[in-house]
Amino acid sequence: MGAMRRTVLGILAALFLMACTACTVTQKDPDYVPPPPLPVLEQLKQAPVADAAPFSAGEDVLSFVTADRNTVCSLTSARGEHVNLPYEPNAFSDPGNNKLAIVPVAHCELARYAKPDPADVTDDCAGTGLGYLGGAALLTPDKASYGECRSGVTQMEAEFGPKGSKAGPVSQLPVLEDGQNLERNGLRCSAYNGGVACGNVSAGVAFFISRDRYELVSGGSENASATPSEGPKSP
Repeated sequence: MGAMRRTVLGILAALFLMACTACTVTQKDPDYVPPPPLPVLEQLKQAPVADAAPFSAGEDVLSFVTADRNTVCSLTSARGEHVNLPYEPNAFSDPGNNKLAIVPVAHCELARYAKPDPADVTDDCAGTGLGYLGGAALLTPDKASYGECRSGVTQMEAEFGPKGSKAGPVSQLPVLEDGQNLERNGLRCSAYNGGVACGNVSAGVAFFISRDRYELVSGGSENASATPSEGPKSP
């Protein structure tokens, strides 16, 4: 009987030892430094492309917001300066614009954003030189730009800016999680590094936007404007 008890105890001790050996204890390394974010074009090349179906906004448009509700973007089309956005009034479908060529674009708006660098101002706003504001970025197959002429707030500011309603068409859009990538007509957008990157990888053009800085990439050369954000600059 004693021999049997010793055998049982030995088996239990062996099982306990095996269980303890299989356990691992993870400790945070105080000296660990996470790798820096990938450059914009590398992120767009390497990030896995997500299923586009949940982001379909109709009429061959993909739209999403970021998890922090600071950025809304659409992979869509434009006729001249008229961008087809499902959450903002536009003249894309006006009959008078039917003669204009349809071009694939990526368009993004921010609730909080940086001022445009003077070198990136591309419009004199009907000759006034006033009203060129940040908070919007546009990508065509061969060019990326930041800022636009406008007299009021964007739809993103209206919903999620400092005085936003937190309700409206943008609030109904799906979230593109950090690290995900969407593609339409050769253009890609990826949520990462606290913002959104959109680009045409084959042409080497892209932009990155976040609440406190932006980058414009042309021909594979990445130039950053690290202007601190002081909130929306609308009148």
